[in-house]
Amino acid sequence: MSPRAAGATVHELSRIGLFATLPGQTLTKLADGMRREAVKAGEPVVSEGEPGERFYVVLTGLLGVSQRSLGAQSVLRPGDYFGEVALAMDMPRTASIHALTPATVASCDRATFDAYVRPLFADDD
Repeated sequence: MSPRAAGATVHELSRIGLFATLPGQTLTKLADGMRREAVKAGEPVVSEGEPGERFYVVLTGLLGVSQRSLGAQSVLRPGDYFGEVALAMDMPRTASIHALTPATVASCDRATFDAYVRPLFADDD
């Protein structure tokens, strides 16, 4: 991924369905904790089996998802997210993800995930 990274904007994150219910102040704090990165077509974002240290949302472009055990591939589009399983369950990545087209992702570390994103998944129970 591009070494030049900037923060994700509140506007970008507000367009992600998962974050739709977050109050403005919380969304601002989340945006402050996220890193926005450009990914070239064909470039890997995460690899299956590696430690899961970041949560990602797709801002632009298309990403391919593949798992060694299944071989099948699915596609992530803007608004989709990944990495929550590895962070929430403290386990290695369950799939490899690479850019099918030039793409932009925003990601956050475990502390930001735990503070602002993990509670959104608890509400689904």
